[in-house]
Amino acid sequence: MTECTHSCPDCGIVACRGRKEEQYPPFCPTASLDPALLEEAMAQYQDEEQRKIAYTSACIEGEFYGRLTRVEETIEFIRRMGYKKIGIASCIGLLKETSIFCRILKACGMEYYAVGCKIGAVDKSEIDVPDTSKLNGGCAHESMCNPILQAKALAAQKTDFNILIGLCVGHDTLFLKHTEAPTTVMIVKDRVLGHNPVAALYTATGSYSRFKKELNITK
Repeated sequence: MTECTHSCPDCGIVACRGRKEEQYPPFCPTASLDPALLEEAMAQYQDEEQRKIAYTSACIEGEFYGRLTRVEETIEFIRRMGYKKIGIASCIGLLKETSIFCRILKACGMEYYAVGCKIGAVDKSEIDVPDTSKLNGGCAHESMCNPILQAKALAAQKTDFNILIGLCVGHDTLFLKHTEAPTTVMIVKDRVLGHNPVAALYTATGSYSRFKKELNITK
């Protein structure tokens, strides 16, 4: 088993929530934090946009924690930030969900532009994916997911806030790397668990765990 340095998940105190310094464990990242790193990070909040994002998020958390759904929270954030055009990068397998969300945005008087992951219709062979790794086995054209093009298409539409809906692991990474606008994630794809990936963690120590070997569970 790979040895990892102790960090926040190993703490059972979470004293940083109230800055109870006397309770910080020896490995606490806050206790050992380089002051220069803290200063560098806090300096970023002097930027008007980043400060407004942090401020707005904190206020929504304080006012609605545990009361708003993710969809409602996103709409409230858009309103308070004053975003005018919303970009949506969607998996084509979740276009139904995206369509419902777009109807909600429209009802709220919000402008949007959405692009599916197969935009451009470029065959997977263009990025050297072998036929054996294609869903159709290479028997016909199979378009690649193109998150970089999604990001560029939304930038061309001059969206000022983007939302990810169901992009695959890795594809979401590329979108986040290339997006020009602030971005949030609404849906994380998990076909097995109904797009609720945290369920794998909630059941990780139980009888139906899929990680019995990794967690040394014998029952």
